[in-house]
Amino acid sequence: MIDVILPCLNEAEALPWVLSRMPAGFRPIVVDNASTDDSARVARDHGAEVVDAPQRGFGAACHAGLVAATADVVCVMDADASLDPGELPRFVAELDAGTRRLEPGARLDVATRPMLVMGRRRPAGHRAWPPHARLGNAVLSRSLNRRAGTRLHDLGPMRAARRADLLALDLHDRRFGYPLEMVLRAAEEGWRVVELDVPYLPRVGRSKVTGTVGGTVRAVRDMRRVLAEVAS
Repeated sequence: MIDVILPCLNEAEALPWVLSRMPAGFRPIVVDNASTDDSARVARDHGAEVVDAPQRGFGAACHAGLVAATADVVCVMDADASLDPGELPRFVAELDAGTRRLEPGARLDVATRPMLVMGRRRPAGHRAWPPHARLGNAVLSRSLNRRAGTRLHDLGPMRAARRADLLALDLHDRRFGYPLEMVLRAAEEGWRVVELDVPYLPRVGRSKVTGTVGGTVRAVRDMRRVLAEVAS
């Protein structure tokens, strides 16, 4: 069983599609981040486990889901129907192929290092990724690559890794800087960070981040703060 962490703030309209697309063997954990709509009820009605994360913040929701998860492998993805859960088996297959465990006494090589598999978003239609959000993502990706020595094109919200490895990173950010801190800490620890292309669909409803210039600015500000803190 693979646990899928779905940070959720007022996604009652999107959840039915997302949860109905969840592949067999993948257990959805919807982390209700103080929603004011029926997100929690809708999630339960569609068979998801619901975890409360009353502290507002994307990182707070992700961390609450990670703590609640019990599977060896966990995935994280948005709950707004912009990403198809049907892509998740490819991420887990890449993770399994890249983190083989060697027999005792065998020579250590790259396959023993922890691994983070990330989705590189490929917009499906002009409405999927507004220009201001795409620009902010590109700027942050370049800053991350300079700081961490990575070669990423996107700070994509669909990810897969081993739960114990993620917990060992001891991430502190509880806002929008959480995804960036994850990659920075992973790179510092010598993880393999791999990108897979994924279709990026027009989300259901209005995004709290990419849907407005103000939301994008707040997310970029949080991530720049994390870059400065980790670099210090």
